[in-house]
Amino acid sequence: MVNQNETDLNVHKEIEELKMLIRDVPDFPKPGIVFKDITPLLHKPWALQKVVDFIGNRYIGAGVDIVAGIESRGFILASALAYKIGAGLAIIRKPGKLPYRTISATYTLEYGKDSIEVHEDAIREGMKVVIVDDVLATGGTMGAAIDLVEKLSGNIINIDFLLELTFLEGRKRIEERGYPVFSLIKF
Repeated sequence: MVNQNETDLNVHKEIEELKMLIRDVPDFPKPGIVFKDITPLLHKPWALQKVVDFIGNRYIGAGVDIVAGIESRGFILASALAYKIGAGLAIIRKPGKLPYRTISATYTLEYGKDSIEVHEDAIREGMKVVIVDDVLATGGTMGAAIDLVEKLSGNIINIDFLLELTFLEGRKRIEERGYPVFSLIKF
């Protein structure tokens, strides 16, 4: 029989293996920013499967109705997660990219301002929603996504990220709004 400490040690080792696949890209998209590139992780089938399993196993049997993914890398994770847990998918995009009537929210990122939109019928009142994105930095993008789900009266049960840049304290901004946050990998 495997004890809990051994299981925790194995999980920690697997997460460290995933973390090593994320590369730093200096001065992208602007000078002074070190971009965390997840594409090497996505290129490895076993790594993508691990990520989806680590996040998705938390929701098996939880009755999640919709996984909302934020453009663009959030789509990758959200669609795989929705498939794994048997939920629908709502996509949150930059302005002008969705074909039907939308609602929007504006936010400030670490290097400017932007807006995101979702179809006005993507989430119905009371639906259990998990919002997913690739990186938690300042929390601005996720804050706007939360605003959209709240406007549509969705019931946010969790906010998930592949990785978190802890020094930017985005988690604090989200948790202050009363939502639980899960990040698989932390830098």
